[in-house]
Amino acid sequence: MALLLVTTLLVTTGCTSGGGPAERAAPCRSEVVRGEPPPWARAGFSPGAQAHQVFSERGDMVAILFGYPLFSPPRPDRGNKILWVSRLPLVPSDPLRIEARLGGTGTPVRTKVGGGPGPSLIDLPGAGCWRLRLSWSSHTDTIDLEYVAPS
Repeated sequence: MALLLVTTLLVTTGCTSGGGPAERAAPCRSEVVRGEPPPWARAGFSPGAQAHQVFSERGDMVAILFGYPLFSPPRPDRGNKILWVSRLPLVPSDPLRIEARLGGTGTPVRTKVGGGPGPSLIDLPGAGCWRLRLSWSSHTDTIDLEYVAPS
């Protein structure tokens, strides 16, 4: 247990919707964890490898953030690379469908990862907390991802 506490870094982020003082911001449930991926998501990783990762609300999907932090707009020198790994069985070639909303509300941005959960570049238009509704192989879950403005 002590080893886990030493090797894991938790970063909890807040999310604002950009409205006036009377508008209440949706909380960002994003929790970026730096540590070894769970056993079901370790394929392709060396033993003890550390990665930034975010777990979905139900824990059925993990987003491994190779591009951390995620930037909007994306930086020209590196992409917003996310490896999506499902804990649940997959239907071969069924895409991962993503519906993202800044602050959890407003107009959705839709994209998909062909072939289902796997490597992707996910660029979203605006800094802040994005709530993503994930659909794959008859499963659904949600995850919050924080995108920051490049400095």
